[in-house]
Amino acid sequence: MFAVEVYAAVRDFVFNQKQSRREAARVFGLSRETIAKMCRFSIPPGYTRTKPVEKPKLGPLLPVIEAILDGDRASPVKQRHTAKRIFERLRDEHGFAGGYTVVKDHVRLCRARGRETFVPLAHPPGHAQVDFGEALAVIGGVRQKIHFFCLDLPQSDACFVKAYPRETTEAFLDGHVSAFGFFGGVPLSILYDNTRIAVAKICGDGRRERTRAFTELVSHYLFRDRFGRPGKGNDKGKVEGLVKYARSNFMTPIPLAASFAELNAMLAERCRRRQDERAGRHGQTIGERLVADLGVLRPLPAVPLEPCEKRGARVSSTALVRYRSNDYSVPTDYGFQDVVVKGFVEEVVILCRGEEIARHPRNYGTGVFVSDPLHYLALIEEKPNALDQAAALQGWDLPEAFQHLRHLLEARMGNRGKREFIQVLRLMEALPRDIVSFAVGEAIHLGAIGFDAVKLIALARLERRPPRLDLAAYPHLPRTAVKTTSASDYAVLLPGAAA
Repeated sequence: MFAVEVYAAVRDFVFNQKQSRREAARVFGLSRETIAKMCRFSIPPGYTRTKPVEKPKLGPLLPVIEAILDGDRASPVKQRHTAKRIFERLRDEHGFAGGYTVVKDHVRLCRARGRETFVPLAHPPGHAQVDFGEALAVIGGVRQKIHFFCLDLPQSDACFVKAYPRETTEAFLDGHVSAFGFFGGVPLSILYDNTRIAVAKICGDGRRERTRAFTELVSHYLFRDRFGRPGKGNDKGKVEGLVKYARSNFMTPIPLAASFAELNAMLAERCRRRQDERAGRHGQTIGERLVADLGVLRPLPAVPLEPCEKRGARVSSTALVRYRSNDYSVPTDYGFQDVVVKGFVEEVVILCRGEEIARHPRNYGTGVFVSDPLHYLALIEEKPNALDQAAALQGWDLPEAFQHLRHLLEARMGNRGKREFIQVLRLMEALPRDIVSFAVGEAIHLGAIGFDAVKLIALARLERRPPRLDLAAYPHLPRTAVKTTSASDYAVLLPGAAA
């Protein structure tokens, strides 16, 4: 096929320079038929097939190719047939004598016919989409997989992203509460996939039965919930794109943070900075288009929803409550009682009859014993021999002065000294630990070895007054006179000595 430049030169020679086509054929060394075609067309028309070419060799094997491609739909993406592999199977298993190109072209056409096309959607202001994504991060020096909550406002492309250790009910709720606070309002509706956190059951008519936690969220913030078709991520394509964008831009390279709080502060700042950017074909920035979204958001309720999972439980004989495969301690007075466990992202709170009885840091391990030593001290005071083997006290990081005080008490009073030491520990049930630690050290310094002295010093410290351990400070007490004993003093004990 001749280049466009040749066409232009020939046409100029014939039409502008008024030369004959015979002369053009001689000058350019082309046939007169080619010169005539160049005069009819301004650019090379190319080859046009007047009727489809039949594939006599491939024709009987077309059902085989269709069967292979149908089977690939149920196979993993990385284990599906390439056009080359289909050609090899046709050649080896069915004796195909044709070339690879005809097989490749037919496979390409078949796959193009099977691809789904989509309708472009309009996104009115005030509506949102929500999804979770996964990424790697280094938190507190530990490389781990994190799950991040994404809320996208499709009209403006404004976003909110927050990271969590797990994709749990409490993370789902906390993400919504945090996102609503970030934007200062509640979307009119939110589109979800069919996550089990929100959907308990998909009914035959397409209706969804919400979970209790999700129902509480909807009832508190009064937005309309919408759900995409099962397995159709394109129904919420905006937030799907946000998940990929956040992973590629907010979390690449792998983020380093001392805690999730620090990481989330960084993510919130990145979301704010993104509002100065432009997305897609829009001439306005995300922040400028966000004004329309903010104008129709519903106001926040007076009190935010408590973002936690609630579960009923029963305290065991060892004063433990199980929540998500881990055991959390409560005071031993609540043994065998029914309680409510509130699982937050960072804490586990345990209530009995509406009163909080324990609060622990959340642990995401399995089979972990999470305890507060103070919960067991009252029972250990009744059973002092358990002091050294109590699991809750193992690894309790107390200042060295406490152990020194115990040695002094036991050396002075034996088993009673152990009980007094437990009483000293129980002071931390009512007083701050640093005050009790100071009182222990001061008692040892003054040589006032005993529970009463430690308690008096601690109370004086709390009340910001000096401790009164000197009897001279109590003038109402009778003074005692102690003199040196002599041998003659014992004469009164002998018969007749009194006379």
